[in-house]
Amino acid sequence: MRLSLPILIGLGSLFFANTMSAQTVPVDTMKEVEITAEPLHHLVLENRYVRVYKVEIAPHSATLLHRHRHDYVFVTLGEAHIANEVEGKAAVEVKLTDGDTRFTPGDFAHVARNLADTPFRNVTIELMQDEKKGMDGPSLPGEAGDETLRGRREILFRKDGARVWEMGLEPGVGLTRDGSRPGLLVALGEVEVDSGGEGRTEKLAAGDIHWFAAEDHNRIRNAGERATRFVMVEF
Repeated sequence: MRLSLPILIGLGSLFFANTMSAQTVPVDTMKEVEITAEPLHHLVLENRYVRVYKVEIAPHSATLLHRHRHDYVFVTLGEAHIANEVEGKAAVEVKLTDGDTRFTPGDFAHVARNLADTPFRNVTIELMQDEKKGMDGPSLPGEAGDETLRGRREILFRKDGARVWEMGLEPGVGLTRDGSRPGLLVALGEVEVDSGGEGRTEKLAAGDIHWFAAEDHNRIRNAGERATRFVMVEF
């Protein structure tokens, strides 16, 4: 089958466009946008403590150049291989594991580029209480031991008035929050949250979130057949 000249030109243009899109555009030539205007950052929760985004970057794709004005925590969902291209700096390649949770000081602009053949997914949590920058978060009773609450809890870090910890739960195991502090739960597997005394159960999958008010006494439980984990950001 012979193709006409216009079709050949069209195919050539498509190939050229795809080739160009795969190339790395220099960060310093990009127009900066606010994180709220970056199309791969999907806002799912906002209050006076946090602004939470679900982020997904397709294989070999990238975000726009966007500015982080607040310090933030990100929780990685699945394994990832990315390039962090900060404006005015050399790009840095980073490999992340499932559940990898990191704190990043804000007030910079960057492009996050996915170098892998699989999507890069994370939950990005901006810490909105800027007056508490640099302050340690509250301590937990009995923090000297990680084996507690019938599961394994690891304190990851304390930053900007927030305490961030990860917990693993074996099948059938649960715990009840004491209701003394507000906080955000990020599920890394199947987790159930029971609303204390109200008979409501919310089933979370990896990447889902749940916000606890200070007065909430919810029970967090692993109702599945395999061990599960979650990350908690408390204030």
